[in-house]
Amino acid sequence: MQKINFSASINAPREKVWKTLWEDASYRKWTSAFAEDSHVVTDNWKEGSKVLFLDGKGSGMVSKVAANKPNEYMSFEHLGEVKDGVEDTTSDKVKQWAGSHENYSLRDAGGKTALTVEMDITDDFKDYFMNTWPKALEKLKELAEN
Repeated sequence: MQKINFSASINAPREKVWKTLWEDASYRKWTSAFAEDSHVVTDNWKEGSKVLFLDGKGSGMVSKVAANKPNEYMSFEHLGEVKDGVEDTTSDKVKQWAGSHENYSLRDAGGKTALTVEMDITDDFKDYFMNTWPKALEKLKELAEN
């Protein structure tokens, strides 16, 4: 497993960037870069709660909120995958990357917000994320700045 990082400078306060990241309507828009009809099932992003990151077909990731410090830091621990609505946290395939993290850090930077995203990934998904994250962050930036 390796770490990859992405960042964006967003001309908006941290509070607005945070809302854009995690409120349902805007979340669906910026994450559409990853999957059409992307959405999340969550208990209001409560620390320790389960989160399902899904596409329009009910497939995606099962994770938990490892940390939630509003307007500052959100961390997810990925536990497994969801395929056609069925959660898998025990297969050998899933065990190769279970326990990986995805972290979002926001900080003030001269009147703007500096957003950093750090992910643990396997080689299988590196090209996909290297190509897709910049598109997602561009959408996020556009939403937060408008």
